[in-house]
Amino acid sequence: MGIILIATPSSGHAMTAAARDIFSLPKYWAACLGPAPYLPMSRAEMDQLGWDSCDIIIVTGDAYVDHPSFGMAVMGRLLEAQGFRVGIIAQPDWRNCEAFTALGRPNLFFGVTAGNMDSLINRYTADLRLRSDDAYTPGGGAGKRPERAVIVYSQRCREAYRDTPLVIGGIEASLRRIAQYDYWSDQVRRSVLVDANADILLYGNAERAITELAHQLANGRTIAELDSIRGTAVLGKAPPGGWTEVDSTRIDWPGNIDKIANPYDYDHGTDAASCAASKTQQAKSGDNLQALRIVPMPLQSRQALDPATSYVRLPSYEKVRNDSALYAHASRVLHQESNPYNARALVQKHGARDIWVNPPPIPLTTREMDGVFDLPYQRRPHPAYGDEKIPAYDMISTSVNIMRGCFGGCTFCSITEHEGRIIQSRSQESVLREIAAIRDQVPGFTGTISDLGGPTANMYHLGCKDKTIEANCRRLSCVFPTICKNLETSHRQTTELYRRARAVPGIKRVAIASGLRYDLAVRDPEYVKELVTHHVGGYLKIAPEHTEPGPLGKMMKPGMDSYREFKDMFELYSQQAGKKQYLIPYFIAAHPGCEDEDMINLALWLKRNHYRLDQVQTFYPSPMSLATAMYHSERDPLHKLGYKSKRVYIPRKPEQRRLQKALLRYHDSANWPQIRQALVAMGRQELIGEGDNCLVPAGSSGPKGNKQRPASRRHPATAGKRPRRSLRSAARR
Repeated sequence: MGIILIATPSSGHAMTAAARDIFSLPKYWAACLGPAPYLPMSRAEMDQLGWDSCDIIIVTGDAYVDHPSFGMAVMGRLLEAQGFRVGIIAQPDWRNCEAFTALGRPNLFFGVTAGNMDSLINRYTADLRLRSDDAYTPGGGAGKRPERAVIVYSQRCREAYRDTPLVIGGIEASLRRIAQYDYWSDQVRRSVLVDANADILLYGNAERAITELAHQLANGRTIAELDSIRGTAVLGKAPPGGWTEVDSTRIDWPGNIDKIANPYDYDHGTDAASCAASKTQQAKSGDNLQALRIVPMPLQSRQALDPATSYVRLPSYEKVRNDSALYAHASRVLHQESNPYNARALVQKHGARDIWVNPPPIPLTTREMDGVFDLPYQRRPHPAYGDEKIPAYDMISTSVNIMRGCFGGCTFCSITEHEGRIIQSRSQESVLREIAAIRDQVPGFTGTISDLGGPTANMYHLGCKDKTIEANCRRLSCVFPTICKNLETSHRQTTELYRRARAVPGIKRVAIASGLRYDLAVRDPEYVKELVTHHVGGYLKIAPEHTEPGPLGKMMKPGMDSYREFKDMFELYSQQAGKKQYLIPYFIAAHPGCEDEDMINLALWLKRNHYRLDQVQTFYPSPMSLATAMYHSERDPLHKLGYKSKRVYIPRKPEQRRLQKALLRYHDSANWPQIRQALVAMGRQELIGEGDNCLVPAGSSGPKGNKQRPASRRHPATAGKRPRRSLRSAARR
C-alpha cells in the first residue's frame, strides 16, 4: 500500500520514488454493485441502488456535475471504482446540520471540499467587492455556499455525526495546509486543519492519498494511525525516533554561515563533517525515546540527509503571525520542499500542537491519469437540477483536460502549490476517447471541442530529460530566469494530438482556449504553425502580464523579447494560412514590485501597440503563493532573506490599486481624471495632452486618437477584449 522508495545510484541521498498503481488495489466488497448512474444525492436514490448506507459522503460547495473537471465527481468516481459506495451532499444549507444528515452516517468518513474554487475568491473580487454570481451554482446565483466553506461544512458534519472521521481537501484546504496570510481579514491564520477540527487534510489532486486512506480505514485501521500518507497533513504527530530535524525557526543566524540556498542553485553537497553547529536532543515520540539530530537550516545543505528520515521545522504559527520576515522565510522553505522526489516533511507548531505535512504525492503515471479520466462519468449535471443552467458546466462541457501541473512557477498563481510542478499527462488514446464521448453524450453538441488544455495549453508530456536530475532538482521554475537546458521542449506529442483530434469523425473544429506559454512555444515552430493554422478562431490569448523587468522578475515571467518573437511567428503563420488573427495579451495591475512608473510604461506600450483592454486583472493575494508572501511581508522569498533585506514595493492602498488598474485602461474617459491627477503628482505632465506620446487628454474630452469607438466598430486588434479564462485556471489564480 505504501510508497516504494528506490535510491538512485548517482546520488548519496536523493531518492526517486514509485508508488503502487491506484487501480491495482483489491476492491472493496461493494464493487459487486457496479457503478451508479449518478452518485446519489438523496435517500431515495440510495434506495433505488439498493444501498442501506454510504461508505463515504462527499460534501461540496459546488453543484454536482458528473464530469472530470469537477473535483467531487473525480473523487467520487475513483472511490466508486475502488468498490466503495459514495454519496454527494452538494451545496447544503449550512445554517444547521439537518442537510448533512440527508444520506445518513457514512461508514468510513466525510470528505469535505469547498469545491473547484476557493470560497472566498468565489465570493469576493480582488478589490474585496461582493460578486453577484457563482458559476458553479444552478442559475449562476451567489450565496449558495458559505465563506470559508471548508471550516463551516466541517463544523456541521461534526454536529451531525461527531465521531465520524472527517477528511478535508480541495483547493481551499490545500492552500491553507500551514499558517497562511489571509487577504480577506488581513492577518495570518492558522492551518485550516486546526480551524476545521478535521482529522486529516489531503492536499493537491489527492487520488493517491484518498485511495490509500479509504482502503486502510476499510481494513480496520483508525484514522489516527494513518499519519504518514504522502500528500496529507495531520495534527499532533510526534517525530519518529532517529529522525533528523532541519531547524528553520529563525533567519539571520549569527556567525559565519553559508547563505540560504538559492532556488535556482541548490547545493547538494554531502560533507557531513562540516556541520560543527549540529546538536542532538531527545525526541519525545511516545515510548520510543531515540536521539533526534537537529541541524540549523543554513547548514543543512552540507549534510547527507535522507529525505525519508528528515523533516523541516518551520517557524511556528505564532512566530509567522507576528513576524512577516519569518512568514516570507517559511514560504520560501515550503516552496523549496515541493519536489515529491526529494521533499521532506514539514512541521509547524500551532500552540502546543504540531501540524505535520507529509511530502507531496508521487505524480500519477499516464496509465493512472487515463484510468481517472476513463471512469464512467455522465458528463452532465445531476438530474435533480432539471433544466437549470450551471455556467461552469456550460463553459467546460465540450473541453478536454489533457494534463495537470505547471512548471512555470509564476509567483502569483497557485496552480503549482496545488497540482505540483511535474506534468502529469494523459495518453493520446485517452484524450481521443473523451472527445468521442463528448460527441456522443453531450446534448446539443455542434462538433466543436472548445479546448484541449489544462493549466497551460502547451506543457503536454513535457518534463525533465533526466530523471536523476529531476529527483535532485529544487528549482522553482523550469523556464525562469531562463528555460532549463534539461527541459524537454519539443511539442511533437501535442502537435500530433491536435492532428488526431481534428480527424475524429464528427469533429468539425478543435479550439485551444487554455493559456499558452509562448516562451516554450517558440522553441517549436512546427507547433506554432499547427496551432495558428488550425486552432485559433481569430483570437489567441496569451499572458505577458507586464512589460517592465521589475514586476516581471517578481512574477517569474519572461521578458518581452519572447513575446515579440512569438508575435512575429504568429503573424507569419496567420498570413501563410490566409487568416486575419489577433493576439490578445492580458496584464496584471498592482503586483508586488510594480511601481506606478512601471504601469505608466505599460500603458504607453499598450497605446503604441493599439491595444484597448476591456477586461483587466488586479493582483489577487491568494493563500500560499510566493507573490502573496511578498505582498504581506514586503520581502522577496525568491532570494536569501534577512531582516535587513531590501523591501519590495507593494501597491497596497486601494487608491494605488485603482490607479494601476486605471492605467491599463488609459483610453477609458472615466479614468482620465484619476490618471491626470497621478501624472501631475509624479511630474509626468508631458503625458497629458493630445500628442501621440500622451496618455490622456488635457480637457474633459479627448483628441480623436483617444476617443472610444463603439465596440462593434473597433478593429479586432485594438479591441483588446480578454477572452474569459478557463475556469480550471481561474479557480487557482
